[in-house]
Amino acid sequence: MPYASNDDLPPPIRQHLPEHAQDIFRAAFNNAWSRYRGSEETAHRVAWAAVKRQYVKRGDEWVPRGDVRGWRSV
Repeated sequence: MPYASNDDLPPPIRQHLPEHAQDIFRAAFNNAWSRYRGSEETAHRVAWAAVKRQYVKRGDEWVPRGDVRGWRSV
């Protein structure tokens, strides 16, 4: 099921990802949902991969990759 807004995302995603990362997740999920004919598992994997291209988890916080001074991105 595609998400119409960030308010429709699952609670763990809304609670842990910054607003911009939620936008990325939602857009990637919706695109993958259409492309892979409703495979929710695949859509979630694609969405997380899209978020991880621009954000990295530092401690308990997701931060943009450009803001990770002193940390090596993998």
